[in-house]
Formats: sequence, structure tokens, C-alpha cells
Amino acid sequence: MTLFSLAELEAAHTVVREHMQPTPAYRWPLLSEALGCCVWVKHENQTPTGAFKVRGGLVFANELVSAQRAGKPLPGGLITATRGNHGQSVPFAACRLGIPVTVLVPEGNSAEKNAAMAGWGATVEVVGRDFDAAREVAAARADNSAGDWQFVPSFDEHLVRGVATYALELFRAVPKLDRVYVPIGMGSGICGVIAVRDLLGLTTQVIGVVASTADAVAQSVEQGRNVTTSTAHTFADGLACRVPAQAALDVITPGVERIVRVSEQEIADAVRLLYRTTHNVSEGAGAAACAALMQERAAGKVGTEDHNAVILSGGNIDVGWFAQVLAGGTPTP
Repeated sequence: MTLFSLAELEAAHTVVREHMQPTPAYRWPLLSEALGCCVWVKHENQTPTGAFKVRGGLVFANELVSAQRAGKPLPGGLITATRGNHGQSVPFAACRLGIPVTVLVPEGNSAEKNAAMAGWGATVEVVGRDFDAAREVAAARADNSAGDWQFVPSFDEHLVRGVATYALELFRAVPKLDRVYVPIGMGSGICGVIAVRDLLGLTTQVIGVVASTADAVAQSVEQGRNVTTSTAHTFADGLACRVPAQAALDVITPGVERIVRVSEQEIADAVRLLYRTTHNVSEGAGAAACAALMQERAAGKVGTEDHNAVILSGGNIDVGWFAQVLAGGTPTP
């Protein structure tokens, strides 16, 4: 499935570059030494919002402006649901256009991510027991607004094209990668990586990563059908999705090499390792890719001479959880 052309991706990258510089891809010697193989880290924790999602928000907002130039009015407001990073990207991009943004978050959501969303100009409301419940309410509110408010899903063609710009940067900086490990929430990041790999004609294996306790996407790929789980409890809140997007599965299923499940302890171990070897802060979802590489290296699935990349997708972890992890613990969501 072709999500976009290379020319469309380049245009999206131009939009993103107007607001941020390309994020670095570093080969940290202590990290490679600890894992016993070559590891490149794509630092999406170093964007203006601390996560890769901002790229999608910028391209989504640019599409609204383009539609306005073609005669379509801007929406009266945008409404979305999130655990945090998507909910920062939308107001970051849209509020500067004068478009109000409402973000629905589930009960018990990160207080610091909620504050960051409000800081970018969003109205934050707590709704529902988890992300998927909040998402249903957000979509219903948009439907009941008589077209005045527009729902912004976590998986959308413009969002995918935007976040895919990090894959373009990575593959152009480090074209000879054996594999790249990508965390999976609703799927925009991994779909972007798969699409860019294919556009550039590369043979790099794309390895998806989910939390063991939030593995709806893994089950869906394995069973060849859309599988919904009853819960998705993980401190890697960016992975806490129990209802996969079918459009994402249509890209992931044929394009991914495999999907790795990582435990809460493995994620915490990876947060500690990344901090010790790179002094970069990673949230749970941001460390999940490294956790999967650690697991596969220990199982002998990754050779010492292999060239690997991990997507550090975000660094927005609450201080309390980060302190707990650095003290050797594993947060309980």
C-alpha cells in the first residue's frame, strides 16, 4: 500500500523544517558496547514537544491552511484524544492559527503531560477509563457539532506523512541499517517508517514493539484480523492502545518483519540503560524500541556486526516515574 509519494514526503519535510531542525541520529559508544552491537538512536525526544508526534501535527495544520486557501473555511475547533504526545502536537500546530483545541485524556493520565498540553493552548478534559474510551467521546462530540468542530484521530494520512519525515532523516543519515525497532501505539510512526523504507528501496527490516500488557496490534498481525483487547495497562502510556486502527494494520501486517512484546521491567531497564549510556531521558514508549533490541540481542537474534537503529520516540516521562525507574523500580500505571 502506497501512503504517499516521495515528492509528497519531501513537501511534508519542508513544512516540518519550518518549525524544527532535523533530530539527530547518534551512535553512542557506551550503548553499543552495552548491547554488543552497533546501535543508532534516532532522537525524537529532542523535538519542540519532546516527541515525534509534533511532526504530524504540523503537517495536519498545514493541510488546513491549504484547504482554506482553496476556499474551505478553517474548522471552528479541533478535538482529539490522547495520552499526551499527540495531544501536544495538535495545539502546538493549530493554536498558532487561532483554532481552539480541546484534548480529552483518560482518568489517571500523566499530570505533567496534561500541563504541557494546556501550556500549548489546549483545553484539557478528563474523560473515560482509558485512551480508547476518551477517543470515542471525542469523535462523538465532533459528530454532534454539526461540522463546526473537527475530530483529529491519532492515525490519519496527514499525520503519518508528517511523522514519516523522521524516517526520511534517519534513512538518509544512516542508509545501511539491518533493522530498525519502532514502538507502536496507534501506528503512525511504524507506518511512516515502513513507507519510507519502501519508497527509498531499502531492505532494512522494520521491527515493531508493543508492551506485553498492551499487545492488540501484535495479536492482530499474528491472527490476520483486527483484535481488540479489554485492557492496555502499561507505564509506557504511548503504547497503551487496545483498539487498533485498521488502516494502520493494513500497512503494518505486510510491511513489518515481526512484532516484539516487551515487559514493564524490560522497558524500565531500557530507560535506565539509555540514561546511563547517553544521558537522554526517555519515556516508557520512547525506551520500548531499545528494550526490544536488548531482548533480541540476548536471545541471539541480532549479530555483533549488525547495524541497528532504535526510535527514541519521546522523553516526556513524569518526574516521579523517572525517579522510580532510576532507583531501580518499575512504575505501576
